Amino acid sequence: MSRIVKDFTSRVPHWHPHVTPVELDKATPAQLDALQVTPSNRKISDYVLVLAHDPETLKQRSPLFNAIMYNRGGMSRAEREMGAVAASRVNHCIYCAAVHAERYNQLSKDETAMAKVLADGAEADLTPRLGAILRFAMKLSECPPAATAEDVTALTQAGLDAEEILDLVLSAALFGWANRLMHTLGEPVAA
Repeated sequence: MSRIVKDFTSRVPHWHPHVTPVELDKATPAQLDALQVTPSNRKISDYVLVLAHDPETLKQRSPLFNAIMYNRGGMSRAEREMGAVAASRVNHCIYCAAVHAERYNQLSKDETAMAKVLADGAEADLTPRLGAILRFAMKLSECPPAATAEDVTALTQAGLDAEEILDLVLSAALFGWANRLMHTLGEPVAA
C-alpha cells in the first residue's frame, strides 16, 4: 500500500477505504436510489460508495451536505469551504482538509490564504474577515461550548450577518461529523 499522508496539503491525496465500496453494477435498488442525490457533476467517490452500504442514511446525508455547502444566499461558497477546512484541520482530517482547501483555492482564486491556514492554523495571517471565520470554526470544532458571544461579535465586526454565521456553524459542524467518518472508514494515501 502507498504511504499514508500525514501533513496538511491542498493537493488531494487518494482516499483508501477500509471497507469495500459498493460496486455500482451490484448495487441494490435502494443503494442506487440513495446514490442519485450526490452531486451529478462529479464521479461518485469511494467514500460515497462506502456510505452506500447504509442507503437510508446516505439518502439523508447527501441532501444535507448539498444544502449546507452549496445553498444560495448567506455565506459565499469559498467561505463555507474555509469553515470546512478549519474543522478538518482541528480534527486532523488530512483528506477533507485537502479536498476543501483545493475547492477554496478554485473558488477564491487565492492560494495564498489557504497555504497560510494549512501551515499556521489559527495563527494564519489573513484578512480580518477570513481570520474571524477561521478562528471561529476552529474554536467551534475544538470544543463547541468554548465558542462564546464574544466570538460571534468578532464575526459581526468582521462583516458577517446572521445568515452567514449560521452557514459557518453548519459548515464546521458538518465537518466535525464527516471527519470522524473519514477517519473511521479509510485513510489518505499518496497517489
